[in-house]
Amino acid sequence: MTFDLTGLAPQPGSSQPGTVHTFGTAPGFDPAQYEAIMIQPGPHLAAGGTMFPVVRTLAMVAATLAQMDNVQAVAWHPARAVSNADYFRRSVMGWIEGGAFPGLGLAALFPTDTGGLQSEGLSLFTGQELYMTPEVVTDRAEASKIALRLLNWLVENGRITQSFDFTGPSGETLRLEPVDNSGIVEVWRGAH
Repeated sequence: MTFDLTGLAPQPGSSQPGTVHTFGTAPGFDPAQYEAIMIQPGPHLAAGGTMFPVVRTLAMVAATLAQMDNVQAVAWHPARAVSNADYFRRSVMGWIEGGAFPGLGLAALFPTDTGGLQSEGLSLFTGQELYMTPEVVTDRAEASKIALRLLNWLVENGRITQSFDFTGPSGETLRLEPVDNSGIVEVWRGAH
């Protein structure tokens, strides 16, 4: 697999991606103060640029480059996330070596206006985003832990097409349910 790297001197820097979520960066970190480079699948991979092996390799290449001197952060466009370079490298390489999917970096979680919790960026890996209903998010810290476990499970198992129940950390029954043609998997407490 080959990837194109643009934005290195003497060429002009790549444009800064729009980011909403930050992970491991110092307070007040401003990506606009830095020059950006872009890594993307080469022309021969363009049609398969969202295939899991290509995306996983792209993340690994970005993590490898993140260890170079003067790299401050890595932006992951599908999640609209920017991560401290070392944080990104450690979390992605841990995943590549068999650890958990870096749900905060290659994806993100944000609170919804309705009191739920939703992922951003997961759809690149599964074709679906995760939405936890407000009844599951009564304790945001606990809900975030559950969400990160589910992100990992969904990336390992892929798109789900039917509902199923699983046991939450406190022994409660939680249900994963794909919402017809919406690209959303909802998490409910108990049978729904």
